[in-house]
Amino acid sequence: MEWKLRKASRFAGIPVLFGNCSYHSGSCQGGFSPRRGSMSNYHDDHVEDMEDDYDMDDPAEDMVDAHHERGLRDSDSEDDEYAHSNDKIPDTSAADARKGKDIQGIPWERLAITRENYRQTRLEQYKNYENIPNSGEAAAKECKPTVKGGMYYEFRQNTRSVKSTILHFQLRNLVWATSKHDVYLMSHYSVLHWSALSGVDTELMNVQGHVAPREKHPGSLLEGFSQTQVSTLAVKDNLLVAGGFQGELICKHLDREGISFCCRTTYDDNAITNAVEIFNTASGAVHFMASNNDSGVRDYDMERFQLCKHFQFDWPVNHTSLSPDGKLVVIVGDDPNGLLIDANSGKTLHSMKGHHDFSFASAWSPDGRTFATGNQDKTCRIWDARNLSKAVHVLKGNLGAIRSIRFTSDGQFLSMAEPADFVHIFDVKSDYNRRQELDFFGEISGMSFSPDTDALFVGVWDRTYGSLLQFGRLYNNWYHDSLL
Repeated sequence: MEWKLRKASRFAGIPVLFGNCSYHSGSCQGGFSPRRGSMSNYHDDHVEDMEDDYDMDDPAEDMVDAHHERGLRDSDSEDDEYAHSNDKIPDTSAADARKGKDIQGIPWERLAITRENYRQTRLEQYKNYENIPNSGEAAAKECKPTVKGGMYYEFRQNTRSVKSTILHFQLRNLVWATSKHDVYLMSHYSVLHWSALSGVDTELMNVQGHVAPREKHPGSLLEGFSQTQVSTLAVKDNLLVAGGFQGELICKHLDREGISFCCRTTYDDNAITNAVEIFNTASGAVHFMASNNDSGVRDYDMERFQLCKHFQFDWPVNHTSLSPDGKLVVIVGDDPNGLLIDANSGKTLHSMKGHHDFSFASAWSPDGRTFATGNQDKTCRIWDARNLSKAVHVLKGNLGAIRSIRFTSDGQFLSMAEPADFVHIFDVKSDYNRRQELDFFGEISGMSFSPDTDALFVGVWDRTYGSLLQFGRLYNNWYHDSLL
């Protein structure tokens, strides 16, 4: 993954309606613009500046150069009407949406552009970030046609009391649901729990200052960390693991006070923790697997608080997924080809060829046979582990890279998130031929189905319209018929 981060600068592109810039050295998404910088210039005050997106400027501004996504955004429009408070725009309920209110509360009737026209402009002028030039064009020729219009999850609520934020443009796994009522997310330096029942958010951990473990375990850094920049997050059952830009891993048990364990995966200069997956072994022990930019994948046992396995690869690993039976691991990273490895030995069993760029997402289906990979070539590919000569399906996004993928626990649906604006939900039982498209505006910090599949949460990062979107599963006659 890209190591250098860039700061956002004034946008010169499509009408600036929304205000945030993705973090990377590529192209800005969401109507924002770039100012160059590097990791060596990346300081803690920049994390606070994440809040400084651009607000609803005059949509009549000239459409000039296509916008580019870049590193960290800064405060270029603090005097704007909406910049003073994120609370000026109220939450949106399902009842509000049924009455015609925009689900994000965007007052299109007061703007000089319609939602339809703005959507079309973004589709036409959005520039996807690519490590390999023209990867999206090459991949588009292979995509299968799908039927849009499915209704599998309906809008329930847009919650503006929690603002989901991101720190790196390529890493979008910062929202996790442990039930249909309990959601965990990053908001600047805070790890928050939000209850869909009470509507109350609670800070579980603040990494702006000093964080140190309260428990003593071999290998734990008792001195802890200061001013951690959280790059990725994972929550499962009672364990929360946050990964950082310097290879930090901070582990907290939700049923215990304080932090349980801290360690640094490596002291390599290129040490960012790209992804974390928490899982249970066949014996029931709690483990997690960390994917790192130093090309390593590490398996930690949280029963004994020890590093169990360390596999090394030829390129930075951006994401890993363990098969349901715990025997296989999908490895994707800074290479067009993905790997399927033996979970115990780390031996490469197959190389998956087909993507045209670097991959940042993967997920196994509960069926244990198929898995998906998401790539900067704007596709999600579905693979059958029994025959990996080529992908069985190639699914296309609208705007940009596929940065997050999730299956429902029953295997009925697969969701894939682009960097901004779109989450696609595919009906697996239709052989991925039918899909629902969730259409909104803003960077996507993460998405998560609840374990019971009843809820889908999507984090939206934007200064004015940053929020948490909640959707509920529809159980209708068509769905029941599809099971027959």
